[in-house]
Amino acid sequence: MNKTVRQLLTAMLLAAVSLLGACTAKEISYNNPLVTQRADPWIHKAECGAYYFIATVPTFDRIELRKAETINDLASAEPIEVWHQHESGPMTNHIWAPELHRIDGIWYIYFAAGHSEDQWKIRMFALSNTSEDPTQGTWVEEGQIHTERDAFALDATVFEHKGEHYYVWAERTGSEINSGLIISKMKNPLTLYGPQVVITEPEYEWERHTYNVNEGAAVLKRNGKIFITFSASATDHTYAMGLLWINEDDDLLEAESWNKLPEPVFYTNAEVNRFGPGHNSFTVAEDGKTDLVVYHARDYKDIEGHSLGDPNRHTRVRVLHWDENGFPDFRQEMGD
Repeated sequence: MNKTVRQLLTAMLLAAVSLLGACTAKEISYNNPLVTQRADPWIHKAECGAYYFIATVPTFDRIELRKAETINDLASAEPIEVWHQHESGPMTNHIWAPELHRIDGIWYIYFAAGHSEDQWKIRMFALSNTSEDPTQGTWVEEGQIHTERDAFALDATVFEHKGEHYYVWAERTGSEINSGLIISKMKNPLTLYGPQVVITEPEYEWERHTYNVNEGAAVLKRNGKIFITFSASATDHTYAMGLLWINEDDDLLEAESWNKLPEPVFYTNAEVNRFGPGHNSFTVAEDGKTDLVVYHARDYKDIEGHSLGDPNRHTRVRVLHWDENGFPDFRQEMGD
């Protein structure tokens, strides 16, 4: 092969690689914000490949689902109301942080809600649906998910590990702790059993702005570890995400086995107009392998009135990277 032909083939190969890289990048890029005025976002990728989106609506009065074949199409998908708050008693206000899970062929929505006689008497509840498509069929109220403390509780998530399901949620753990994260095994999708173990409480300054809060757990199993992200501080520009992890063969109900980074992993970056990122979830891109982090944030700092009254926490999606040690890298300095 002469030099000219070799150079030509090399140039063609480099062009092909560049084109492939461009196509791959295009496939895993998303329009941000993805869905405006939706906080605590959760995106579930079903076995059929469809994506389902659920989140807190700014009126805190209902639960909606969206369905689309791609993540970007969730933005224009029609919201379908699957449940509405009660007029009195429990589940009448502060309808927060719904998550959609499929367990043993049944769909479940876990969410938090307050009481008509005390809007801050917030507890965790569940709905179920036996339809193949959660946007269809009938959603049935399954009642409260009861905990030992029976205190202010919210932001539940569920994951499976070694054939057992675990429930992780935020609950008041002390007079000066608004919420810490607790883990428990599940007897079934509606019942906890065994020890309810506190795995993190707010201890660092970045976790204690205005409120002493650890909440909004999201679980990702990778690289021989179980990672849990969580959010801390107030729902303004001080909101930030932290990281817990445990080796997959350790006892998940042994508090000392959990590790916690002393610094946040994702937080306000004014240079890219990202303020108060938090309450994330994880999903997988259309290629079936690229991890994504889904979260909410505002694009401005200053808020008039109480931060919960400001509706502009928007859902955003970005690729989750991994460092050389097998830990998630949120690329704090990068915009979406």
